[in-house]
Amino acid sequence: MTTPDIAARRALLACAALMVGAFTLTACGGSASADGRDGKASPKTSTAKIAISAEDGSTDASINATGVKVSGGRLTGVKMTVAGSGQAVPGAISADGGSWKPKQQLERGTKYEIAATAKDGNGRTAAANSIFSTVTTANSFIGTYTPDNGATVGAGMPVSFSFDKPITDKKAVQSHIKVDSSGGQQVVGHWFGDQRLDFRPQEYWKAGSKVTMRIDLDGVQGAKGVYGVQKKTVSFTVGRSQVSTVDVNTQTMTVVRDGKTIKTVPISAGSPDHTTYNGQMVISEKFTQTRMNGSTVGYGGEYDIPDVPHAMRLTTSGTFIHGNYWYNKGNPPFGSQGTSHGCVGLADVQGAQGATSAKWFFDNSLVGDVVIVKNSPDKTVAPDNGLNGWNMAWSAWTAGSAV
Repeated sequence: MTTPDIAARRALLACAALMVGAFTLTACGGSASADGRDGKASPKTSTAKIAISAEDGSTDASINATGVKVSGGRLTGVKMTVAGSGQAVPGAISADGGSWKPKQQLERGTKYEIAATAKDGNGRTAAANSIFSTVTTANSFIGTYTPDNGATVGAGMPVSFSFDKPITDKKAVQSHIKVDSSGGQQVVGHWFGDQRLDFRPQEYWKAGSKVTMRIDLDGVQGAKGVYGVQKKTVSFTVGRSQVSTVDVNTQTMTVVRDGKTIKTVPISAGSPDHTTYNGQMVISEKFTQTRMNGSTVGYGGEYDIPDVPHAMRLTTSGTFIHGNYWYNKGNPPFGSQGTSHGCVGLADVQGAQGATSAKWFFDNSLVGDVVIVKNSPDKTVAPDNGLNGWNMAWSAWTAGSAV
């Protein structure tokens, strides 16, 4: 073949290549929209973006804030289960389709799975999955509190938190608990040690006021490697103001409600060997009947009464105001002398059924009512022995605040 022939063939091949390239460009070009009208490429992926708050593989997820959100679309389905067992966790998608959350608080130290789907405005689907574990009991703390939500209590009832682990960053924890009164009273917290935090105003709560606790401890570090898990709002109502004063000298109790004396009854305070604490004490529990065993409060086998009627706790150490049906009938009349092991006794009958002064006082008392004991040879009750912080001067109370 001559040199001109070779050159001619190369030119033909180059021309063919250009034609194939032109054909290829034409075949791959044009409109990418569904109807081919706008000349723009159509995205193949959904614009809906799903975000699961607990990252896949995480081990410290919140038991309160875990949930699913979507942008650029609406959620079409969310399934949450306990990993391994497949137990379903009930939840609900919001009305606008933008979020989902469980109906109940999650368990600590538990592994969960979430699978979520969504659609964008063009019906294109998106999906996301996460397998995670909630914060463990070892790495979290909770506060058991009183009063309960919705309760009606007496005017002396403090707000009291008992934490299940020692708190070293008291400021961080206290600053995330807000207690407010509709009565406008200033409310201040006081720490008793590392695991108890009480709140109260300078004077007793105003009768009829509403007190609200805003607990925002979820994720708050209370100690090294230990985080809070609670986030809730709790409210209670203060009923009428009732303060009852026990005078050991006269062995009587005078009941004053909203500033007016409504009844005076005989009592039997502690004996000379087992005196009753002085001071302001708050009723923290009520029992129509309960067992009282001296061995549980350091008295050996001196008494064990299985059915003490109309019993109301005043201290953690075991002081009660309660009915007394076993008063020695050979003694002077009830109310003539102190015979108890430190409790305040009221005349009663066995079975808690009679129309007695003990039953009347029980029926007319609220948890949170104040019982004041005076003129006893004993010392004043310690502020942290029960809910009895009223025995601390306001200056000392505020000094125990971390904020």
